[in-house]
Amino acid sequence: MFALVDCNNFYASCERVFDPSLLDKPVVVLSNNDGCVIARSNEAKALDIPMGAPAFQFQKIFDKHKVNVFSSNYALYGDMSARVMNILSRFSPEVEIYSIDETFLKFEGFRFFDLRQVGLQMIKMVKRGTGIPISVGIAPTKSLAKIANKIAKKFSERTGGVFILDSEEKIEKALAWTKIEDVWGIGRQHAKRLHQIKVYNALQFTRLPNEYVRKEMTQVGLRLKRDLSGENILDLEEPAIKKNIAVTRAFEKMYSEYHEIRERVSTYCVRGAFKLRKQNSCCSMIYVFLHTNPHRQDLKQYRCNIAVQIPSPTSSTIEITRAALSGLAKIFRQGYEYKKAGIILMGLRPENQKQLSLFSATNPKHEQLMKTIDHLNRNLSDKVKFGGQDLGQTWKVKQERLSKRYTTRLEELIIIHCS
Repeated sequence: MFALVDCNNFYASCERVFDPSLLDKPVVVLSNNDGCVIARSNEAKALDIPMGAPAFQFQKIFDKHKVNVFSSNYALYGDMSARVMNILSRFSPEVEIYSIDETFLKFEGFRFFDLRQVGLQMIKMVKRGTGIPISVGIAPTKSLAKIANKIAKKFSERTGGVFILDSEEKIEKALAWTKIEDVWGIGRQHAKRLHQIKVYNALQFTRLPNEYVRKEMTQVGLRLKRDLSGENILDLEEPAIKKNIAVTRAFEKMYSEYHEIRERVSTYCVRGAFKLRKQNSCCSMIYVFLHTNPHRQDLKQYRCNIAVQIPSPTSSTIEITRAALSGLAKIFRQGYEYKKAGIILMGLRPENQKQLSLFSATNPKHEQLMKTIDHLNRNLSDKVKFGGQDLGQTWKVKQERLSKRYTTRLEELIIIHCS
């Protein structure tokens, strides 16, 4: 059996853990630069605030219904996620962390266990240890566990937050209840095509001929169909090594001067190189792009990109930044108001498999230097910076409604007043 554990309205729940006054009140969390809604509490969903809603367009609704609005606090959310996953790993040695708020657990050899009680114990321990509410769906396959979790969350008053698909009758009823567009792995285009042949739910999908599914949705779709039918096709996966690493940000304001954009791209390179080293990889190419604001048609428009080959595969921030800035210098044009830039590290390979050139320009001292800087920044909250960065601020994203980083910054620890 597989369990899918999902943190309920995770970002909003993280904010509520440290501010109980937010309980039973509408809460939304905004994306980078406070742009769009990326998380909503149940109360906010009841106000018909859609996912991805532009914040400025819904400001009147926020004001009218006293919606509590927060900027994304990824330091807090990431730490809370790690705490939740650490507790869940006590229930099974086989775990796949699927996303920041979801994880699969495999229960092999649990034949004589009451899995409902196991699920309820998970809810109790995670709530007590972190304050985060979770839902648990348990089923014979991963895709069915996804559906079980959706039912556990949708009908939480009846399920207690745990739902198990442990019989043919339950599975068939759950598949018939699940809309085809809500099936894990069914994209919008596939759902549209399936609607055209009168397939509206997951049960109808499982009854399609294998040949049709393979032809229209490739082998991936066929594996999903078989998994939904109860065959254990999709097993737990090891953490994937990223094939590309992208770091992009919309600027908090428009920039027109080269030195301003140069600083932004340098900072993106620092972040990208750190991610590269974290997965023990190196890159052989960097893609740099730059563009104006397409929504400001009253201004001159310009967008351009360039791919820069790096002589020898590297994970050195210094070498990656040097390559990126050489590309930026070629695509930058004076006289434009720029709104966004970004880099993508490409040609990734494991650090221990990189092919060196006889005349390699790689500086062997960089490897130890990068290790030292990474170690210092992990312990000093990114205090060590490179000369091309803004020494006062790293990202410069708009975060006007940012809550405190209660669990990762000593100076922002929650204060309790006792009388």
